[in-house]
Amino acid sequence: MTKQQFMTATFGMAALILTASPVFSQNTNRNCGPRDGIIDRLAERYGEARQSIGLGAQNQVVEVYASTETGTWTILVTGSNGMTCMVASGQAFENVTEALPASGTDA
Repeated sequence: MTKQQFMTATFGMAALILTASPVFSQNTNRNCGPRDGIIDRLAERYGEARQSIGLGAQNQVVEVYASTETGTWTILVTGSNGMTCMVASGQAFENVTEALPASGTDA
């Protein structure tokens, strides 16, 4: 899977989670909190830094944090209310750069 395919799938998964779950809008999820605190915890505990950012549905900011040393990764979504939620996390993060396939060819 290419980085672009991974990121597209990741953002799509995050959007699906957010639209399927009323918990995010109610801010009752244990995985939600002030953005600065969550980012500090990811940096201190896991050595994760922001790798990518995008704008999702309803102006929600979707970010991928990861550590290239440990391979851990976390997807954060910040709503228009300012609340940040961790929607997914895992292992084996790999930062890749790949060119797009030539126009008119199968990928």
